[in-house]
Amino acid sequence: MDTLNIKTHSKTYPLYIGSGILPELSAILRNLNLSITKILIISDDQVAPLYMDSVTTQIKSEYPIIEFIIPSGEASKNIDWFYECQTCALSNGLDRSSLIIALGGGVVGDLAGFVAATFQRGIPFIQIPTTLLAHDSAVGGKVAINHPLGKNMIGAFHQPEAVIFNIDFIETLPKKELLSGFAEVIKEAIIWDKSFYNWLRNNITTLSDLKDEKLQYAIEQGISIKSQIVAMDEKENDIRAILNFGHTLGHAIEAELGYGEITHGEAVLIGMLFAIKVSEETYPRHLYYEEFKQWFSNFGYCTDLPAALDKSRLVQRMKKDKKANAGTIRMVLLKEIGKVEVQEVRDDLLYKLLN
Repeated sequence: MDTLNIKTHSKTYPLYIGSGILPELSAILRNLNLSITKILIISDDQVAPLYMDSVTTQIKSEYPIIEFIIPSGEASKNIDWFYECQTCALSNGLDRSSLIIALGGGVVGDLAGFVAATFQRGIPFIQIPTTLLAHDSAVGGKVAINHPLGKNMIGAFHQPEAVIFNIDFIETLPKKELLSGFAEVIKEAIIWDKSFYNWLRNNITTLSDLKDEKLQYAIEQGISIKSQIVAMDEKENDIRAILNFGHTLGHAIEAELGYGEITHGEAVLIGMLFAIKVSEETYPRHLYYEEFKQWFSNFGYCTDLPAALDKSRLVQRMKKDKKANAGTIRMVLLKEIGKVEVQEVRDDLLYKLLN
């Protein structure tokens, strides 16, 4: 088991990563030095049957446990299930010394974290991610729910007490979920670390390469990149915005198709390709758009914009992005591998490239 320290302005917390680390859960909770009265575990109906018993077995002799299960999928990250989680917490007598555990992927982590951030004005929580995608969302303290008018528009910054990344969970994921999470790993390499990007190009040529030591290394490097950026800008006032590379169009695609119709990572990957094309037009310089598209295709990603989407509606969605300013779209653009920046982008250029 490896331990990384995630440092932010408001707190420092540990991230544990390795295979077979669930037996350490009880010791990890004790080391947090919290006077835990009760634990609410929030999970979904796909993850809970697989892993809930494995988690509760480790801690039920020491703490009262309450389980709450939501439907799996992005559609559950909404105000209704947020309210149901709060009702569960209240009806079971949680207090400010209680702890919430998010057991699941990014949807569960974001929802459970927002519940923790707002219940009695904030109680502690820990993340136990079960997807590769959650390596990104579990670190950094951004917690939120969706609104029909925009993704992650209702939320807070609330750092976890710890993150526990059990690699065994990841190696059993279906291909679609691996693709979704790997897109964020690629993103982190492109925006920040050319040497890690080169390692990915040389070592992960097909999705079957993403296992064992290579999987753990890829996750650790991705988390390390994100933690470095978060340490410099916890509240996304400046440089942290570069983590949204590919997300301006990606979030618009998710919202227009309907949350859950496409995975977050698949939408972001299309958004990254689009951002690279916009970058080539903006600077202008050759940024290997076709080479990126072929590399992504080799893994099995769909690299084309879904044909049914209306381009004008996508642009209007992009204007609601959190980086937008007074109706002007601002995107994270690529200058070179490892170097990106936020730039205003004209509507006419967006329409030209979307078409």
